[in-house]
Amino acid sequence: MSRTLDSSVTSAAGHRRGAAPVPPGPGALRLGAVLLLVTVVLGACVDTDPRHPFFQGLDDRWLSWMGGPHGGVYGAVAAVLNWFGGPLGVVVPLALLIYLVVRRRWASVGYLLVTYITASFVVVQALKYLVDRPRPAHPLVRVDHGSFPSGHATGAAMLVVMVGALLVPPARRRTWWVVATLFTATMMWSRTWLHAHWLSDTVAGAAAGAGTALMLWWVFRHRLAREG
Repeated sequence: MSRTLDSSVTSAAGHRRGAAPVPPGPGALRLGAVLLLVTVVLGACVDTDPRHPFFQGLDDRWLSWMGGPHGGVYGAVAAVLNWFGGPLGVVVPLALLIYLVVRRRWASVGYLLVTYITASFVVVQALKYLVDRPRPAHPLVRVDHGSFPSGHATGAAMLVVMVGALLVPPARRRTWWVVATLFTATMMWSRTWLHAHWLSDTVAGAAAGAGTALMLWWVFRHRLAREG
């Protein structure tokens, strides 16, 4: 995956500093576009029949597997991730923003702000109101309007891509993408475990977050590289 996201040539100075200014290759743009297309297609399918899209059977089957019991270690992990995607979901990007401001990495600040606003508000909130899909019955946590897409999954995928782009050294990105994928998948599981979302909501959310972050990483690639 690192070959897809990172350019094939890295300067010797970049290796010595251990920074992550290496711009992504065109594969990042293509992958981001595909992921956003997945979100749009799923949204269009749900919009035609919010209560019974053609993949509702798969969503119902997955939700039945998430039937519980909802205590123990699984419940604790899901509760922590619910909190992380809520109040702490704002604290982490804010802390990253402050760090970048202190370091005077203004291009990185711009990338973070544009990505966060675009993914969290333009994409997620617009789809929530346009699609207006009902949530599963009896969610175990407090939820807001609209089930599609999952804001928690969007935030998790967006955050791990931004961290990989801005903070992870190129030589370690391969490992980071594996960890990032596992974290995002766990967040997706937690939203269905808590009956807060359908499985397809989390797929669309993760695709929206990662796709937005990848495409905007490519847009900001030259400015970010000059910050090295």
